[in-house]
Amino acid sequence: MSFRERMSYTDYLQLDPILSAQKPLSSAHDELLFIIQHQTSELWMKLAIHEITSAIAAIRRDDPQPAFKMLTRVARIFEQLNGAWDVLRTMTPSEYTEFRNALGQSSGFQSYQYRAIEFLAGNRNLAMLGPHSHRPDLMEHLEAILARPSLYDEALLLLARNGFDIGPDAERTSWRDKRSENDKVLDAWRTVYAAPGRYWVLYELAEKLVDFEDYFRRWRFNHVTTVERVIGFKRGTGGTSGTQYLKKMLEVELFPELWRVRTVL
Repeated sequence: MSFRERMSYTDYLQLDPILSAQKPLSSAHDELLFIIQHQTSELWMKLAIHEITSAIAAIRRDDPQPAFKMLTRVARIFEQLNGAWDVLRTMTPSEYTEFRNALGQSSGFQSYQYRAIEFLAGNRNLAMLGPHSHRPDLMEHLEAILARPSLYDEALLLLARNGFDIGPDAERTSWRDKRSENDKVLDAWRTVYAAPGRYWVLYELAEKLVDFEDYFRRWRFNHVTTVERVIGFKRGTGGTSGTQYLKKMLEVELFPELWRVRTVL
């Protein structure tokens, strides 16, 4: 029972620094809930980045099957993140008001890991680099992501390597800018979905991407609902329009042709 000279559970998981990282700035009871909800979300996002990055590498080396498990895990991570909103929604507007001023201008809008997930998936809105410009280390990390094909880019390049005409997406040399929807890509996915037995690996990859975005959209929707429930239509602490900004983000699609193909089949 003695762990004086052996690794313990606390040692392995580095629980001392983790459990001492919650430092409320007010005496409000619910501030601890707010801090823990966001800290645990960042831990789940760290794992999501690990899985997405590994999935990209697997697809790039023409070995997409391991990516299926990784993308399934990412979808389940966002299911966990969705559950976290249920806990946060137990906090009422009155309770949040007790410590909101202590947040200053800090906001989830400034999460660089969330930004990394968007960039890795393919939503490359360069204006979103702005909140991180004061941190050269974070900018370097995000720019490294932007310099290489995204998850969706790699899926499209895999289509091309399997003989599909993906039009201008096959000719891109700069991955930094947001791509435009492409009818050639839509036609390629339509062919895959029309004959899943023939193109099973590509069909399975497409469905794993849709599954990922499905859970990602639910997370965004739950975020909007939670914010509206707690602060209504006040401006966000980070300077955004709050609920209105989040509702606009609901319109963003990560893998547009994979949603359009359902209509044209």
